[in-house]
Amino acid sequence: MTATRAGGRHGRPWRAAGAAVVVTLAMIGAGMIGASLKTTPAPRPPQPLAQAGPEATGSAVPDSGVPPFDGEAAPTGLTRSAPTTIEIPRIGVHATVMSLGTNPDGTVQVPPLEQADQAGWYEPGASPGETGNAVIVGHVDSAKLGPAVFFDLGSLVPGDTITVQRADGQPATFRVDSVKSYPKTSFPTELVYGPNDRPGLRVVTCGGQFDETVRSYPDNVVVFATLAA
Repeated sequence: MTATRAGGRHGRPWRAAGAAVVVTLAMIGAGMIGASLKTTPAPRPPQPLAQAGPEATGSAVPDSGVPPFDGEAAPTGLTRSAPTTIEIPRIGVHATVMSLGTNPDGTVQVPPLEQADQAGWYEPGASPGETGNAVIVGHVDSAKLGPAVFFDLGSLVPGDTITVQRADGQPATFRVDSVKSYPKTSFPTELVYGPNDRPGLRVVTCGGQFDETVRSYPDNVVVFATLAA
């Protein structure tokens, strides 16, 4: 597919270097390219309760106050298989997942705005269920569709479940560890794209109050989840 730069609301791009992704400033500037044409204010997406500070380092999941497994043994990772759909019951998400890579300039591809009801998997990384962090991204809104696939992502709480159907027919169900909002200037690169000795999932969209002046959301909402035993 033809890749787009970082989003409809002109958010700053992701940049990849080899197999590891180096996020320069932010994730997708997901949103409404034609917001200025609207005559009524757009609804604001719900925001997570946890507002994170400066960029964290290391590969550990940010402390959510809930142990990832409550004493259970960590599940064994699955073999590699591309995701086909993502289901998040709490917020009514059942969406197709497309595969994404990087643009020639090193920025990460995002779903086209005309397909803002779909999510995208960063294919150079782990697949959902494999050991490591699988990353799925999606828009928060768009001028054409209004609220997009991950509009309500910020309302998730620890303990919620996310199920990713895979091409091999073996679903991967994840339990949410934490949901946090980060300023785009402090994106937690290592926590999202860094190594993990367990099968993890990172679901990312834009958040905060849309800035009409710069035509961009100031934050990123990141859901941290671990494969359920």
